[in-house]
Amino acid sequence: MTTVEKERTVAASVTAPAPRNRARGAAAGLALLVLAALPLVLAAYPISTLTRILAFAVLVLSVDLLTGVCGLPTLGQAAYFGVGAYTAALVGIHVTSDAAVQLLAAVGAGLLAAAATGWVAIRAKGIVFLMLTLAIGESLHQIADTWSVVGGSNGLVGMPPITVAGGPPLRAAGYVYWWVLAVFVAVFAVTALIASSPYGRTLRGIRDNEPRMRALGYRPALAKFGVFCLAGAVAGAGGALWAAQARFVAPGDLGFEVAALALLSVVIGGAGSLWGPCLGAAVALLVRDTISGYVAGRGALLLGVLFVAVVFLMPRGIAGLRRRRRMA
Repeated sequence: MTTVEKERTVAASVTAPAPRNRARGAAAGLALLVLAALPLVLAAYPISTLTRILAFAVLVLSVDLLTGVCGLPTLGQAAYFGVGAYTAALVGIHVTSDAAVQLLAAVGAGLLAAAATGWVAIRAKGIVFLMLTLAIGESLHQIADTWSVVGGSNGLVGMPPITVAGGPPLRAAGYVYWWVLAVFVAVFAVTALIASSPYGRTLRGIRDNEPRMRALGYRPALAKFGVFCLAGAVAGAGGALWAAQARFVAPGDLGFEVAALALLSVVIGGAGSLWGPCLGAAVALLVRDTISGYVAGRGALLLGVLFVAVVFLMPRGIAGLRRRRRMA
C-alpha cells in the first residue's frame, strides 16, 4: 500500500461515523419516537406520571452534572429545583401563562440562586461539601415553609394552565407531556454537550485528580463554581416543568426527601453517564409513588432495599451493565 493510500485509509477511518455511534443514534431516535407516541396510546393518568418523571429527570441531570461529572456529591439541588418551580408558578400567576417565559425565568432564578450560594459550597470537598449543600437546601426549604408571600406551608396554588407560542391553554395531559418532553430533550442535549466538551473533560479531570489539574495550570475552584451555576440552572428548568404539570408548588419540593431521591436516582442509574440517572429517576419515582401502593405505602422501605441491592449487585448502576456487556 502506497503512502497516499494509507493516508486515504486513515482519513476515511477518522471521518466515517463509528458503528457504535450509529447504533447509539438509532437507539436514541427510536426511544424518542416511542416517548413522543405514548400520549396517543395511553390514558391521562400514566401520561401525567411520565410527565412527572421527565420533570424529575431534569433535576437528576443537574445532580449527575455535579456528582458524576465533577465528583461533587450534593444534597442541595432540590433547593434550586424548588426556586425554579416557585418562580415559574409566580410568573404564571402574576405575569403570563407562556411556558417559554416561565422556563426562562426559572432557569435564571436557579442560576442566580446557585451563584449566590455556590461560592461558599465549592470551597469544601467530600462529606463537608455534601453537608453544606444539605444545609443550603434545608435553609431554602425553611424560607419557603414560612414565607407567606409564596403561600407558606400551604404551598402556592392558582397557577393557570400553560400556553405555548400564544396558543390556547394546554389542559390535556398529552399536550403538557409533549411540552415537557421537548424541554427535557433540549436540556439533555445541552447537558450532554457540556459533559463531552473540553470543559466537561476538565471537570472529569478535577474529579479524578484535582491536584494534578491545578499543577497543569487549571483553576479548579473557578471550574467547579461554573458547573455549580450550570447545575442550578438545569435544576431550575426542572422546577419549571414540575410546576407546569402540577400547577402547584409546595415547600416539600425543596425538601430533603426530593434531594435524597435525586441523589439515589444517580446511584441507581450510574453516576456520570447522564442517560443512566434518567432511567434511575424513572425507577425511583415508580417505586416511591406507584409500586409502594401495593405494599401498604412503604415506599421509603422499598427505596432503601433498592439502594442496598444496587450498591451490592450493580455498583456502577444501570449504565454499568452496558459497560460490562461491552467488555464481555
